[in-house]
Parts: sequence; structure tokens; C-alpha cells
Amino acid sequence: MHRLNRREFLDRSKKTALGAAAAVTILADARSVRAAPANETIRLASVGVRGRGNSLAQGFMARDDCRITYVCDVSTTTGNSRAAQFGQQQGNQPKYVQDFRKALDDDSVDAIVVATPDHWHSLAAIWGCQAGKDVYVEKPPSQNCWEGRKMVEAARKYERIVQVGTQNRSAPYNLAAKKYITEGKLGKIHLCRVYNQKGNYGNFSAIRYTDPPADLDWDMWNGPAPESKYSPELHHHWHAWWRYSGGDIANDGVHQLDLARWLCGVEYPGSVYCTGGSFASEGIRDVPDTQVAVYDFDRMVMTFELTLYGNYMLKTDGGIRMADMYPHWPQNSTRIEIFGTEGVMFMGRHGGGWQVFTRPKDRKPVVKAEMYGRFPDDVHKENFCQCIRSRQLPNADVEHGQRSALLVHYANDSYRSGGQKLGIDPKTEQYIDNPQAMALWKRAGRDPWIIPENV
Repeated sequence: MHRLNRREFLDRSKKTALGAAAAVTILADARSVRAAPANETIRLASVGVRGRGNSLAQGFMARDDCRITYVCDVSTTTGNSRAAQFGQQQGNQPKYVQDFRKALDDDSVDAIVVATPDHWHSLAAIWGCQAGKDVYVEKPPSQNCWEGRKMVEAARKYERIVQVGTQNRSAPYNLAAKKYITEGKLGKIHLCRVYNQKGNYGNFSAIRYTDPPADLDWDMWNGPAPESKYSPELHHHWHAWWRYSGGDIANDGVHQLDLARWLCGVEYPGSVYCTGGSFASEGIRDVPDTQVAVYDFDRMVMTFELTLYGNYMLKTDGGIRMADMYPHWPQNSTRIEIFGTEGVMFMGRHGGGWQVFTRPKDRKPVVKAEMYGRFPDDVHKENFCQCIRSRQLPNADVEHGQRSALLVHYANDSYRSGGQKLGIDPKTEQYIDNPQAMALWKRAGRDPWIIPENV
């Protein structure tokens, strides 16, 4: 059995992971306008600074080469509080603005970090590219298929670095798993199972419409979504509604789908079928609590299974993520199972590590190869900062992010179209001969929060 020990893991982290970006330069002239010189601080604007946005800001501030110069949030209470907090932490008070477009107008800003609700990701990233900023944007990169393609077009047109927050692509243990598979050690892969099994989103008896809080710019928060009066259910539980999110397949499942797609070396499925429903939930919400999708690739099938109930399924916790441990695979809620002709690989995201099992011997498991994992947030930020300077495409380039997000959107569009099997044209990324599904492929924006056809 091949096992990488702790020392080998750390050595690999230092020597290979931080330089793991694809060696593709985004510009003919790597000295791109606004590319931060190697000896200068990267000046960042944080767009959305609540939970994940605050976590990202903390990680960038912990680096010696980054400084938050703008805090952008539609809540003045949240924004002012974070600006004061960040100022104390980094020794320089960032400027707070409620409308992040003011930060885009500042030529001193090198890049923006987008951690808004999902429905804002594409438009914020596109505006950032148009303003000459590099972009770190949280997953999923898009709310629908069309706007994700517009993100890619904007990144290429304005020659911007756009890193999607699918940080598994920067993890040393995942790079080792990819190498193991690419070298043929798992054999031919014909089946991959992807899981996302978590707790309930909550139940709502009704959507209540009230006046928005005085400190909140609700119109901007709602942004490119269809117009709506303020509702605490929509505002605080936006993952439960199609207008803002794609459910938990988009929220968390996209991490596993992206990792699985990368490891298996597949791009576009030929067809997608998805079924499910809200079976365990009472009350109202849009997204299902039970969801199964089947993706047909060339000589390979990938499945995705979601449940949003049951406290017996556990995410990989911090203790496992940062230690030499593996999850209990049957009850790991975010695992991937890759079935090759020479063995099966159990893969954990965000630091769960991986193990390859072959035929048991004397009723005991036989582990052929394995590697412990670590949470890859820091190395993903390192890759982003390196690419701002080198102008090479990052590990989780927006094109990779778009193709993985399509797996989310294809499944949801099948589900929302009554469980139809949707054929996919890889040249256009569109549905074949299905006007009902195509009605979900793109949605109109809301003035002035509109992504133009020509970005």
C-alpha cells in the first residue's frame, strides 16, 4: 500500500501545491494593467462581509501581501462594524461603502472578493472584470447557465484573473488523487457517485412582506433577481428559493460535483435527468429536500444524491480536516465514490483525504493507497495571489467553475421541468429541442442590475 505520511504531505504542500496553477498565461504580455507587482501589497475590496465573506477577509488579511481597502455591504450596520473590526486587525482602516461600484471606481483596488448571495455572483464578477479588477468569487459562480457563460466571456475579454471558490482544486491531497487516477492506477472509471446530505433548511408557513430594516438597501440586495417587496423569509433563508439560489446542490453540492468532474476528467454530459421533491419538509419553499440526478458522460455515469434531513449524516469536521484522520465513509455527508476497474476511491472534500479499496481479504478491508487531507482555503488564496502577479490562469479558473456549475443548473432545470431527461449540446451548453427547459437556461435581469448580451 502507498501512503503519504505527515512529513511527505507537508513537503508536497510547500513544493508543489502552491505552484499548481495551470501554466497558461491569460495575456500575451504578462505585465497586464493592474497586475500587482511581486513586491507590492494586493489591495482588495471585500464585497459581502457576513459569514463566508468575513471568513475570506480574515484569510486574506492574515497574509503579509494583502490588505482590505474597501468593505462593501448593503447593510450599513454590518459594513461599518466589519470596517472597524478589519481596521483594528490589519492596522489600516478600510473604507466602507454600501454600493460596491464605488470601490470599482477606485483605480488603487487590484481585486475584489465576492461573497454575496448566489444571485449576485455573476453580475458582481462581470462588473469587476469590466472595471479592470481581478476577482475571487464564491461558488456557485452563477445562478443560471447563461450568466455563467457571460462571466467567462468577461474574464477573457478584459484579461482578468477570476478564481472561483471551489478550493478543492488547490488541495495537495486532491492533486495527488488526480495524479493517481490519471496514471491509470484506479483503472477505467465508469461510475462516480456524488453525495450531499445535510440538515433541514427550515420550514416556512408563509412568506411575510414587511418594510425592510432601516440599515438595509433591499433593492440592491435583491439586485438582478425578480422584483420583490422585503421579506425576512427571502432575506434570511435565500437558499430555499429559486429566485436567489439553486438549493443545496448549488450551495454545497457544487464543491463535490466540481471535484468529481475534475478527478474523472469529464466536461459536458450528453444528457441529465433529475427527480426528487420536498418529502420530509412541511410548509413552503422552492428547493427539494430529496434530489437525485443522473449525468450521462461518454462511457461513464455520474450520480448526485441529496438529502436535507437526518442528523446521522455528518460533514467532515475541523478535527478530521486538520488531522491525520479519515471520515467514517458510509456516514460522511459530502463524500465522492469513484468506481474504477481496479478499485474504488472514497474521496472527502475540504480535507477529508482519500482511500482506495480493493477486494477484501479474510473479510477485512484492503486499502491499496491513501492520503490524508487538509482544508485548502489558504493554498487556494495563495494560488489566486500568485496568479494576480503571474497572469497565469488559476486552479479554479472561471471556465472550470462554469462547467461545474452547469451540472447544478442542468439538474435543477430537469427537476423544475417535471423530471424530463434533457439532452445537452456541448457546443452551445444549451438543451436540445426543449423549449420548456430553455426557458430556465437564462433569465432577464432587472434594471439597473442587468448583465448585457455583450459584456
